[in-house]
Amino acid sequence: MSPQSLRRSLLAGLASLALVTTACTVDDGGSTSAEGGKPANANVPAWCGSKQITLGLADGFGDNNWRKVTTAEAKAEVAKCPNVTSFTYTDGQGNTQKAISDIQGLVAKGTQAIVVFPDAGQAVLPALRSAYKAGVVTVPYRVNPGGTPGQDYDAFVSTNFEQAGVLWGQWLVKALNGKGKVLNLGGPAANSQSLDEYKGMQSVLKDHPGIQFVGTTPYEVTNWDAAQTQRVITAALAKNPEIDAITTDFGAALASSFSAFTSAGRKIPAIATEDANQLACNWQQQKDGGNPFQLFTVSSQNAMSRLAIDVAVAKATGGVVPKDLVYPQSAFEDSISGQPHPVTCDKELPSDAFVSSSLSKADQTAALK
Repeated sequence: MSPQSLRRSLLAGLASLALVTTACTVDDGGSTSAEGGKPANANVPAWCGSKQITLGLADGFGDNNWRKVTTAEAKAEVAKCPNVTSFTYTDGQGNTQKAISDIQGLVAKGTQAIVVFPDAGQAVLPALRSAYKAGVVTVPYRVNPGGTPGQDYDAFVSTNFEQAGVLWGQWLVKALNGKGKVLNLGGPAANSQSLDEYKGMQSVLKDHPGIQFVGTTPYEVTNWDAAQTQRVITAALAKNPEIDAITTDFGAALASSFSAFTSAGRKIPAIATEDANQLACNWQQQKDGGNPFQLFTVSSQNAMSRLAIDVAVAKATGGVVPKDLVYPQSAFEDSISGQPHPVTCDKELPSDAFVSSSLSKADQTAALK
């Protein structure tokens, strides 16, 4: 080997070592930053292009088990692309102004691509638009912030929440034999996910007038928070002598409220929701204790954050942008038919885990600590 070749080989080796070096810090704004990547000779996915970038994930609210697992899914996806040289996560803590400030802060520090979970919906649209106009690749996902891709941000990674509502509605007709009272729980006020799910249910239940909603419609606001969910359930039980079913887009929070039914001397009604290990294990406990209830879930879609990461990184690094920006909805568990899966309590996972997550059991357990 010539001296020049040896020198090039040594430099390449040092570059590879630099890529696997990691560091983690927490800034005063509550954001966590991590730097690093995989060696240059790793099996790099097509969405990871040749340009090196810095990436941020701005979460509107990060302090529940669903967000922790979803964030872990995103970080695992980022790790596949060595050209993401640093990754910063921010938690808006359910505060709209902080969520806006987090986006602005990422832009100010020179972050080149930002994935955003816009919990506050259209309230964060001006911040998204400002980031996009500043030349930052900006990709909101899951909750629709309004605006138009290509004008206010680069792309919106969505899912068909109406389809989830359709699946719930069809199951309710079966579980209630066409007659009963339904309490619908949602997240923050006016969020697109909960509104679309209600719309999907209505498209089915309009043909079944024997099934009616009780409480506030389109949904009772819970902010996807377990404590708030329990307050809403307690109040609903006091106001409504008949609740035959509950629909909710956060099954883990509902499972934490089962004690409210015991306190009120009421049986747990039929439930249609997203999957959660705690919910499945509580279902099993109730069944074993002689107090069964019917349960239907759709996938919790924690891995949807991976698609948002793929899109943002591809657009910023010159990689191949995924063709389909809509993450699919799918039924997951059904206690009546057992299809596509029976209700599954996985005792090897923490109670607040999600059986439908694509993370390994070890990684999901670590994310929830």
